[in-house]
Amino acid sequence: MAESIRFDQRVAIVTGAGGGLGRAHALALAQRGARVVVNDLGGSVQGQGGDQAAAQIVVDEITAAGGQALANFDNIATPQGAQALVDAAMSTFGRVDVLINNAGILRDKSLFKMDPADFEAVIRVHLIGSALCSRAVWPVFQEQLYGRIVMTTSAAGLYGNFGQSNYAAAKMGLVGLMNTLKDEGARYGILVNTIAPVALTRMTEGLGLAQWMQQAAPDKVSAAVLYMASQACQHSGQIVAAGAGYFAGVQVVESMGVRAPEGQATPEFVAEQWSKIHDMSQARTFANATQALVETFGPGSE
Repeated sequence: MAESIRFDQRVAIVTGAGGGLGRAHALALAQRGARVVVNDLGGSVQGQGGDQAAAQIVVDEITAAGGQALANFDNIATPQGAQALVDAAMSTFGRVDVLINNAGILRDKSLFKMDPADFEAVIRVHLIGSALCSRAVWPVFQEQLYGRIVMTTSAAGLYGNFGQSNYAAAKMGLVGLMNTLKDEGARYGILVNTIAPVALTRMTEGLGLAQWMQQAAPDKVSAAVLYMASQACQHSGQIVAAGAGYFAGVQVVESMGVRAPEGQATPEFVAEQWSKIHDMSQARTFANATQALVETFGPGSE
């Protein structure tokens, strides 16, 4: 039996924690001893408007149960807002150990019909906001030689979804962000992982999934998030799909490939070898881009 996972003396920041997945993560962290900074603008799913009540209600839930929490309303999609969030955590609690990048908005429409501003807005909250918060907390983690960051991707980013080009691009971008930060943080004890949640929240309303509401409650995702946010987790650069009690590892993989003879790397060669190029029966993954490049150029290319 695994040792009980606790967050006593730890401080966690959860963005977008006024409802849905973020709220579930914040409550679960608090139940296990963490002091939690609940960040949320309280806007609509589309990122419009604002209401400080959303974050404060979650804080009130935590404090009513005997925990400690701070409501924060900074806009994490700006450098100033991300820094203010981390500064608030430090001034109130004196440290930060965990950052869960969960905040997000939706502005669904097919790409041709989408206003460019709506594409940019979604990218800014999900991807740029996560990068800015990670950057703001990085010096704290470096100094204490400890930190846990959890990104939030999506099946739409990993596999695509009609009408969500902005959201999917942001969510796949977060995987790339994780893959680089895992290397940049390794020597400082900073571990970076990613959750790919399946949960029914206000962002999934109207999708005809009501019959799965009980099975896909947000708190069923939090189990994986809390493990990746804990000291017990010693993994970095991992993606976990989670929902309805289901947990699965996700990887970007590459086939064994086909190497063209000298002088035969032509479009016709690619066409002829297409099925072998995409034979995933022996697919493998790489630790970083350098490892992938070495494989591309062959043995002795290091």
